[in-house]
Amino acid sequence: MATLSSQMNLIVEKTKNLIQMCEVLQEENDLLKLEVQSLKVAFDASNDKSKQLEERVKALAVARTLDSETDKEAINEKILDTKQKINDFVREIDKCISLLK
Repeated sequence: MATLSSQMNLIVEKTKNLIQMCEVLQEENDLLKLEVQSLKVAFDASNDKSKQLEERVKALAVARTLDSETDKEAINEKILDTKQKINDFVREIDKCISLLK
């Protein structure tokens, strides 16, 4: 009978240990979920910043092409190209606005 009692005590102890380990793992899981959420926010912010910088690079490229050209035909062609790029930007902005809605 003593062996049965000692086995029950052992089972109870192991169960308590498992419950404690489960609680510790749950806390760690919660912390990791918060970290993942924080990293997602940081990643989204980085993507937004990257897109803004890409747009600035495009705008600077357009400005440079306009400054470097002196031939009238080339200037007219660049103006049309610039208008097309502006139209593309407007379409992209409209898409973003529609996605936000």
